[in-house]
Amino acid sequence: MRDDTFVTGDDVRLPYGDRLRDVSPVLVAHGTRTPHGVSVIAEIAEAVGRRIGVTRTAFVDVLGPTPSEVIADLDKPAVLVPAFLASGYHVRKDIPEHVALAGRPDTVVTRALGPDPAIAAVARLRLAEAGWEPGDAVVLAAAGSSDESACGQVYLAARQLESLIGGRVEVGFIATAQPSVPEAIERARRTGRRVVVASHLLAPGLFHQRLQTYGADAVAAPLGPDPRIVDLIITRMRAAISPYRRSPVARTA
Repeated sequence: MRDDTFVTGDDVRLPYGDRLRDVSPVLVAHGTRTPHGVSVIAEIAEAVGRRIGVTRTAFVDVLGPTPSEVIADLDKPAVLVPAFLASGYHVRKDIPEHVALAGRPDTVVTRALGPDPAIAAVARLRLAEAGWEPGDAVVLAAAGSSDESACGQVYLAARQLESLIGGRVEVGFIATAQPSVPEAIERARRTGRRVVVASHLLAPGLFHQRLQTYGADAVAAPLGPDPRIVDLIITRMRAAISPYRRSPVARTA
């Protein structure tokens, strides 16, 4: 009897015809000096790996390995997932430059993770875990970007979260963009309600540490290795390598 599966590594078996067996998954994150943040990214990659095979990690800042270092040594074409919640500078400029530096034109780069309803669902769970209750004022705190379109994506993420919690969500940025998180908290405080910060960050690090100092009544944890985040990463990969994809932008030149 024919076994219609393919071993990708670590005993993960994908069915014959699954295009993920022909690529090497790479999760690309920002990077942090916080050990817990690094371990969270590793946990996410390991969870993805348990589903589709070995998934490597790379970082665009702070620590290595870099995307160019990882994909240059792969035996198969890389499918590279930007582990960012909006498509800012690192997604639009840094990652393509790393691909070019590696000299691997067969690399495929997926969409960034956000915005997406799955992220909003995890953010709502983290709010509840932090003690949020209906009626509390909420501030969605994002890293910030000089890219206006990336900031616009954060506002879309806020609207998606609003649809789940049934109340207005203010937006604040930790760096670069305006309004700042303290300004957004102050605006929310004028309602006379408790203010809870929803962390629009994938993993702990310096930015999440700052959120604890801004005077909110509660701060939710980053999204972390939630199963819905894992599903979203795999969905991004499958969409990018689909033979039915019409847009050529996922494949770098």
